[in-house]
Amino acid sequence: MQMAALGVLLASSAAAQDPAPSTFTVISPIFGQLVTFSLPGGFTTVFENTNGPNYIREAVPKGETAKSWTQMITATGVKGAAGSAMVSPEIFAGSLVGGFKSACPETFAAQGVGPTKFGDQDAYVAVASCGRVESSADKHSEIALIVTVKGSADYYTLQWAERGPATGRNVIDADKWLARLRQLQPIRLCPIVPGEAAPYPSCVGKK
Repeated sequence: MQMAALGVLLASSAAAQDPAPSTFTVISPIFGQLVTFSLPGGFTTVFENTNGPNYIREAVPKGETAKSWTQMITATGVKGAAGSAMVSPEIFAGSLVGGFKSACPETFAAQGVGPTKFGDQDAYVAVASCGRVESSADKHSEIALIVTVKGSADYYTLQWAERGPATGRNVIDADKWLARLRQLQPIRLCPIVPGEAAPYPSCVGKK
């Protein structure tokens, strides 16, 4: 998929898809900035943790758990990572894609959707897939939309993963995952205003 065509693909895919289900806005301070995105209405947060320079929050469909799930939306932050000249949104996404390749070298597939921006922040979007996760007991398949965003000091990611039965035929449905990307938007980073509390009015509705 041509990287420069990301905006066109999002627009054309929007016209071809059904309206997105209801969503609600998530705004959270993660290290140096407020991170905001849209979470589909059927999801609920089941895990959140900060461990040194690493932050993670996981949401799954209601009734599922952090260990047993069919879909998971994960937000992460890596403190200070944006300060390295050796790291770009594409390279950061590539490290996550590489994790998929290690998990299923025989059934791995990936597609770079391309570079983009969310607000003023540089970002990169990719999809990675395992037809069969070799380390899992049931050898399930797993595919994920991967969004990496470079903040003012930190890196952030959003990942929407889906599990299913094992398959040897690993084909990425680009339209499906572009539709999922639209459901997560607007994705934005905002400054943290000293003394401001939730619902963070300085960031709400920011374009």
